[in-house]
Amino acid sequence: MFDLSTYDLKYLPGVGPQRAALFDKELGIHSVVDLLHYYPYKHIDRSRIYAINEITGNMPYIQLKGRILSFESVGVGRQMRLVAHFSDDTGVVDLVWFAGAKYAQQNYKVQQEYIVFGKPSIFNGRYNIAHPEIEKADDVTLSNRGLQPFYITTDKMKKGSLNSHAIEKLVSKALSLIKDPIPETLTEGIIRSEHLMSLNDALQNIHFPQNTYKLRDAQYRLKFEELFYVQLNILRYASDRQQHFRGYIFRRVGNYFNTFYRQNLPFELTGAQKRVLREIRQDVGSGKQMNRLLQGDVGSGKTLVALMSMLLALDNEYQACMMAPTEILANQHFETLKELLIGMDVHIELLTGSIKGKRREQILQGLQNGSVHILIGTHAVIEDNVVFRQLGLVIIDEQHRFGVAQRARLWKKNIQPPHVLVMTATPIPRTLAMTLYGDLDVSIIDELPPGRKPIATFHQYDTNIVALFQTIRQQIKEGRQIYFVFPLIKESEKIDLKNLEEGYEHICKEFPEYSICKVHGKMKQQEKDAEMQRFVNGDAQIMVATTVIEVGVNVPNASVMVIENAERFGLSQLHQLRGRVGRGADQSYCILVTSFKLSEDTRRRIDIMVRTNDGFEIAEADLKLRGPGDLEGTQQSGVALDLKIANLAQDGQVLQRARDAAQRVIDQDKTEINHTENALLWNRLKSLRKTNVNWASIS
Repeated sequence: MFDLSTYDLKYLPGVGPQRAALFDKELGIHSVVDLLHYYPYKHIDRSRIYAINEITGNMPYIQLKGRILSFESVGVGRQMRLVAHFSDDTGVVDLVWFAGAKYAQQNYKVQQEYIVFGKPSIFNGRYNIAHPEIEKADDVTLSNRGLQPFYITTDKMKKGSLNSHAIEKLVSKALSLIKDPIPETLTEGIIRSEHLMSLNDALQNIHFPQNTYKLRDAQYRLKFEELFYVQLNILRYASDRQQHFRGYIFRRVGNYFNTFYRQNLPFELTGAQKRVLREIRQDVGSGKQMNRLLQGDVGSGKTLVALMSMLLALDNEYQACMMAPTEILANQHFETLKELLIGMDVHIELLTGSIKGKRREQILQGLQNGSVHILIGTHAVIEDNVVFRQLGLVIIDEQHRFGVAQRARLWKKNIQPPHVLVMTATPIPRTLAMTLYGDLDVSIIDELPPGRKPIATFHQYDTNIVALFQTIRQQIKEGRQIYFVFPLIKESEKIDLKNLEEGYEHICKEFPEYSICKVHGKMKQQEKDAEMQRFVNGDAQIMVATTVIEVGVNVPNASVMVIENAERFGLSQLHQLRGRVGRGADQSYCILVTSFKLSEDTRRRIDIMVRTNDGFEIAEADLKLRGPGDLEGTQQSGVALDLKIANLAQDGQVLQRARDAAQRVIDQDKTEINHTENALLWNRLKSLRKTNVNWASIS
């Protein structure tokens, strides 16, 4: 049998060099095996054509064969739609286009025979199919297999005659070349215990299923395998770390921790904070190196937990370090921690790119001789000339802003890597956390500190701006401060900046009696900091800004967040922005301002924001609406989420089973060195790491 993985696609009959180049450039497909792993995104039952008089209003997608009798335009303005009256002599059904009407009228001819595919519904007592798929009747051969695969292609591919139907033919040709069963990529034991279809059958049935049951089994097998290797990679990495790296043991809870707890603690810890501290204490006392992810909404008290963890390190004669993604955030942490540590004998320093000369030298010296106990910094902390005497704990804030490689560089600061606590205010759904941070143990702070009131969120249309300004004026009279946030998105940067400037002018005109500051990412850092400072000090009552305020400005007196063009923000981003208010004990408000015309998805996003303050519920909804690749941070973290068939929003149970199976493999190999059956899995993982984009970065 020929080797599928090395069989170049250009030699497959019907491909050739030009089409092969297109496959390579557009889809990254080089070999026949790549083509077989390019899965259809849907299947359509093309085995049957229905008669129009058989239609009922609750049918799934169906196929009809007939002629367009005539076209007509119905409605006016935005409500206008194109309707084609379609008949097969047993009745008439309306084909409707709300968009793309011009294309439909130019390309589909009256009295020509077509096969129409779509979902029927009833409107005004008539059957209709909105945005149907239409093909000339001569071009369609009814699939004797029943379910026809459909493949995603690009415009360039379509121009090169590589539409879905052409890919279907090539896949069929590739499968016909396979005379012997395709070699297995999972062990007998896993296939048996997980009741999986063989790889050979799965690849046949994912493209050309004999029936819907076989299709479901094929999908399960391929999803399981994909997620299994992601998890095996992550768990192997975690297992290696546990075996090769001992952790510093923090045996005592001493003077630093106890003094702070008795004298400096600003308020009683919540139950969630106490639970997380217990988990951290268990880790740092176990002899294993801690790698823990701490999740908690903005304002849930993560910084306090971080500080108390650092005091544990100090009690055991180790130094601690906290890394933040921006200078503003590093400065803010420094000021907050300094205030919390007032009266205590703790030497805390700040190291950022803008600290230079003598001052920098003194800090570096203090780190080396151990007189600096806690260092707060930005990326500057990773530089080679930053040397600690004995670094025991590293806290990384907003992890998704740091690449994995940067996290690893911190480990090399010592002969033995320090304990690592990663913090994020971006709640991560469980399935995504298992994939993004699968090597980390997860702690969650799911309670707000006492005295914090949930933020009240409202949706307002931009036509009702007068009432909005009245609300704002009232809040300022009561001594509060206000944020106005405008989108600034790369694709339409010029328009966005113009909107921000116009919005700023409009707000200045509307509130001439108040001081207004303005911040956006295109300003110089000094200007930005100066404007931010005016707001923090209370010298300005209103701040007009872009999302640069998303991370790290803490103004307890700011109680109203107005988000303009809220329809243009993702759910997680809206939630992050909302978290900028509600920092004090007063009731805070978030007002989402949108135009009247909203898509169904946007309406759903806005409704979720109004209904709940729960960051995890919002993150789950975001994952379902947008998919993992688009979620805040997954792009920067260097994690390959280019899953071909598994969907983290829907396949949580498959992921859990795959993770459990991967853990069993790791455990077997620990107890029985070189478990022979598992050699197949490790070889497969090695080949995937070579060929799959970014596999090495997972975790």
